[in-house]
Order: sequence, then C-alpha cells, then structure tokens
Amino acid sequence: MLPAIGLLRFATVYQSLLTRRYLFSKIMPWLATIAVALCSFLTLTSWSVMGGFLNIFLEIGRKLEGDVSIVWPTVGFGHYEELIQRLEKDPAVEAAAPMIRGFGMISLPDDRAFGVTVQGIDERFAKVSAYGDALFWRPMAKPVPKDALGEDPRLDPEWPMRMERDLRNSPMIDGRPNDPPEPGSFRSWEQMLKDGQTLTVRNPRTGAIEPAAVPGIELAGIAKRRPGGWYSAPAVIGTRRSDGQNRWSSAFMPSRSVVINMLPVDAGGRSLTTTSIRLPVANEFRGGFFEVDKNNVFVPLATMQKLLKMEAGEKVETPSNPFEIDPATGEPPAPKVVGQTTAKVTMVLVKAKPGVKAEELRERCMAVYQQFASDFDGQVPTFQQMVQNDNISTWERNFAMFIGQVRRETVTVLVLLTIISGVCSILILTIFWSMISEKTKDIGILRSVGCSSAGVAWLWLRYGLVIGVSGAGLGLLMACLLVWNINEVHDWLGRAMGIAVWSQETYYLPEIPSKVEFGKAAIVGGSALVFSVLGALIPAVRAARMDPVRALRFE
Repeated sequence: MLPAIGLLRFATVYQSLLTRRYLFSKIMPWLATIAVALCSFLTLTSWSVMGGFLNIFLEIGRKLEGDVSIVWPTVGFGHYEELIQRLEKDPAVEAAAPMIRGFGMISLPDDRAFGVTVQGIDERFAKVSAYGDALFWRPMAKPVPKDALGEDPRLDPEWPMRMERDLRNSPMIDGRPNDPPEPGSFRSWEQMLKDGQTLTVRNPRTGAIEPAAVPGIELAGIAKRRPGGWYSAPAVIGTRRSDGQNRWSSAFMPSRSVVINMLPVDAGGRSLTTTSIRLPVANEFRGGFFEVDKNNVFVPLATMQKLLKMEAGEKVETPSNPFEIDPATGEPPAPKVVGQTTAKVTMVLVKAKPGVKAEELRERCMAVYQQFASDFDGQVPTFQQMVQNDNISTWERNFAMFIGQVRRETVTVLVLLTIISGVCSILILTIFWSMISEKTKDIGILRSVGCSSAGVAWLWLRYGLVIGVSGAGLGLLMACLLVWNINEVHDWLGRAMGIAVWSQETYYLPEIPSKVEFGKAAIVGGSALVFSVLGALIPAVRAARMDPVRALRFE
C-alpha cells in the first residue's frame, strides 16, 4: 500500500514540475497560449456583437409590436372590441390592443414632406408595448451614463419655458425675421410626457384638448443625437413663407404641428378621396431602432379611423343603375341607409403573460379567432383566410427573412472562427510533437523509474489543458473588456483616428451591442479547452507508446 501511495505522490510531483518547467522555459508554448487567447477573443467578441444585434432587434420588436399580431391589412376588420374581450379572457394573454397601420404622407414645419407609416393607437397600446418608456421628452433626475457634462436639456426643468421666452424676444436672428412661437407652445417636460401618453395637446389659444401626433425622433432629422446618447434640437429652422422670404421659426418639434395625408380605400380596395389633418406634436418617441424611429408616427386611433373612413357609421346602398330616375321626383334616387357599419382596425396586438412563449400564445390566439370568426361569419375575415395568409403571427415570424439572414451571417462567422480555432489545435499539435522529439530522453528516464504510459500521456494532456485554460481565460477577459466598453472604444477611435466602423444608419441601432452572455462565454471557453486538449492528444499518445530503452538511446 505504501509503495503505491509513494508512486502516486511521485507522479503528481513530476507532472506538476515538468508542466511548469516546459511552460516557462520555452517560447513556443507561450505562442500557442497567445493563439488560443486570440481565437477565444475573436469568437466571443464577434458572437456577442452579432448575436447582441439580433437579440436587441428582437427585443425592440416585441416592445413595439407585442408578442402576437392579428392582422387584416388596408381595409381592416370590425367587431375588434369583441375579439379583444375574448382574447383577454384567455389565461395566456396579458393584454390586447387595437391598432390601425397605414401608409401616409407627412408635411413637416420646414415644408419637407415624405412618406411614413402612420399608426393609430389608443391607451391600451401601452399595455402591450413599451410605448410609455419610448417617449423621449420627459423630466430627467440624472443624466444618462455617457452624458458626463450634464448637457441633456431634459435635466433642466426650465429649458422649455426659457426657449419660448428667448424665441419670443428675438424678432431677428442672423439678419432674418423670426416667427415667434405662440404663448404656451412650449410645455413642461411633465406635460409633454403626459400629452405623449394620451396623444392630446391643449390648444394654447382656445384651451381645448385636441388630438396630437407623436413622430419618431429621427423622422424630422431636426433633433440631433449626441455621442452621449441624448438628443438636442437647434433653436430655429429656416422656412419659406408665401411672400417668398426665408424666415426662422422654432425647431423644437413638440412646439410645432405636422400635416398628415392619408388615402382611404373602400371594402373593394378602391381608393377614395384623400384626407388630411393638421396635428400638434405632443412628444417624440425613441424606440431604439433607427429604421422605426425614422419612419413612424403615432396618432390617436379615433383620428386614424376618421382619416381612413373606418369609423362606425351608416351603411349606404347606392343604386345599381347610375342613370336611374325616380318617377315621383324626376331626380336620381337618393342612396338608401340599409344598416350600420362597425368601426374597424387593421390589427390587434396581443401580449403574453410572463412565462408564455410567443409561439404558444399564437396557438391560443388562433383558437380564439377561430371561434370569433365562426360567431361573426360573413362580417370578419374567415379563419381559413387568416391561416392561409399567415395573418396571425409573431413578430419574429413577420420579420423571418431579415432575422434569418442575420442568424445565417452569425453562423457563418462562427464557422469561420471555429476553423481558425482548429488551426490552433494544429499549432499545439506541431509544438508538442516537436517538444516530444526534443524530450525523448526525459520520457525514457520517466518510464525507466516506473512511470506508466498513462502517466506520461497525462503529462502532455495536462500541458495542453494548461495552455487551453490560460489562453481561454486571457481571451475571454480581453473579449469581455472590449465588448463592455466597445462603444467608448469606438467613439475614441472616431475622435483620435477618424475611424467609424459602426453607423447607426447602416445597422439601424444607435449603439453597438455591449452585453456578454454567460452561456456564450462558457461555450467559447469550453471549446478552447477542447481544441487545446485535442491538439495535445496525438503527441501524448506518441509519448506514451515510446519504448524506454530506445528513448534512452535517442540522440
């Protein structure tokens, strides 16, 4: 028993001693460690950024769209309140909200006009989305993390009133006339937040509460995003008046109004007369996704229904013969009122309760809609129509092509980095093969004093494991430090060297994803260890199978 214990202690001592000796006395193991570290660093950094981009995209989508949408585009469908009541009775549903989504034209205060997606919502929209959190102009108690100098105007409670006062007291700016804002056009941050939530604004002239619009903060392009992550707006913008003169006016969107033009269609898809409305701007929203913030505007649901002729009203039957004449009056017969039409929406958004997955919620929504369509047969789109067109869908399904492309690109990058990691295995194999040839006599001595083949093999495998642990640990540390500070590093490169790798217009996001997931780090670290041990495996087997006599005679 004692000789066995002594041999075990000897084996442990010589393995530990030789591992340290070989590691610190040769330059090649250090190079192998650096190679493993660089591979781990590149893999985790790329995976965190690209995977983070996809995760943020999905999270923003869920916040703005809910988990499941029931859609019948353009012409919409009625009896949506009944559908919402049925959905909210389901144990898997947290909340449901109606919405109308349509394409329109918006005219800005500086006379620019372009197409946007107009979305009609009511107060229930905040229950299925993060709309309330997305409203940008609000009171701020402390600056955002990157605003070290506290330049965010939201930190100053007096900023709106001071801006209105300064503009009213400046009839001329840079030699051009200034159109002063109406008294009360600038509201407090608290009032802007409240107005954005209700999509209403009090008219400063009449005191009446009026419907209002909430455009994306990137839509007008007037509010400028600062490196710290906050926005500031120029004091004035130039506009051309009917007399041909260029004049200045307020550039702060929540003090101005916009004109929205829509093109309604009838039940047959035929276009009706264009409708338009001027709405004051209650607030601006920032969803965190550049494309959404640039191309969307929210308006009250009732306003949208009116613009698109989707409000409740009388159902009128027109004569089939346009040349028909009423014999009693000698005039064409008047259209007949044959019933009432229900208000319509183009979609209902549904939010899942905590713990319910989106696909599971979709199945529940399909079951609810199937019964709903059966009860209102002939009045709403059939269940078969919905299923055939995939109009009951999750947000991820709606953007499956884009999401799939990002996922494929992520997998492609990971495959390439895996191949590079395989090169590290070949590098470790080559180094160990060379070291075993150099240490043949040492191996012969170990075998001659009683060390087993398994002990010799474990010596080299342990050596590879040490390189893997050291390299992976160093690589993961470097990757975490870079990803956690990647936006600061990018900003510094832009200031110091003029290098701008990330563009929010190209990648749609205001910042580079900077979160490292523990699971991804564990997979990368574990893979580095596996590749390192695999690289040492063949040399270890070679060393274990050496004949001790021949090894001692090796020159």
